[in-house]
Amino acid sequence: MLELGGGAGQPQAAGDLITEGSEANFMAEVVEASREVPVIVDFWAPWCGPCKTLGPALEAAVKAANGKVRMVKINVDENQAIAQQLRIQSIPTVYAFWQGQPADGFQGALPQSEIKQFVDKIAALGGDGGIGEAVEAAEQMLTEGAVVDAAQTFAAILGQEPENAAAHGGLARAHIALGELDKAEALINAAPEAVAKAPELEAARAQLDLARQAAEAGPVDELRARVAADADDHQARFDLAKALYANGQVEEAVEELLELFRRDREWDDGAAKTQLFKIFDALKPGDPIAQKGRRRLSSMIFA
Repeated sequence: MLELGGGAGQPQAAGDLITEGSEANFMAEVVEASREVPVIVDFWAPWCGPCKTLGPALEAAVKAANGKVRMVKINVDENQAIAQQLRIQSIPTVYAFWQGQPADGFQGALPQSEIKQFVDKIAALGGDGGIGEAVEAAEQMLTEGAVVDAAQTFAAILGQEPENAAAHGGLARAHIALGELDKAEALINAAPEAVAKAPELEAARAQLDLARQAAEAGPVDELRARVAADADDHQARFDLAKALYANGQVEEAVEELLELFRRDREWDDGAAKTQLFKIFDALKPGDPIAQKGRRRLSSMIFA
């Protein structure tokens, strides 16, 4: 199993994410800390009305970023030297530091949506903390058959980034590969709303449907014989396609479904086209079988 590294993107306690700054710790908490993860500095004062609204909203957005950004709160009444050095003219003022230097900022209160956009933009400066590389590694494990290691890595990614659609989809597909279809379904259904309709989850749903069909697929040789005996036995051809897919013969399954669509596109309420799209959705983006199949299906539809 791949061990995820520390740094940006690693979950931290709220107390680590949001701290009180001062003249004594500014270099350590802001300047030096920003070399590892972006730091947002909130300059405020107890008598400032807008600060009382902006501060909690910023804190909420920083916590939601799950360790990709930190926040330091500085009371300008108690730390006037810092305010003067950074030429703070009014409050609330917010600065973002990255790699030891101011990177962005704004003055005055903002709507919650704009605060989130600002925090997300600053968080992105630090990259994803190796999450992308971890997802790629887990996908490679899955491809090579190291399914348990892949599942553990996808789960670790979700522990750091609960709304990572690629990890949700990957973990579901790992459970499917292990034959744990109910677990895969539960995971898909429990995906956060923000990623529930993501392509990675839709692909996992398609794979789950196909896996459940595979459990009911008949013997390939018998189905081939039925199709050979009667080329217009559409149910036999459809069942053959399901059995071929279950055996890992994806390209052959697509060929049979295309032939069924060519012979009778309306059979069983367009079942051939529906099954083709389900297979295409289950395959990885850019898969040559899906690309070729989509082109051929489109040429038939618009012929």
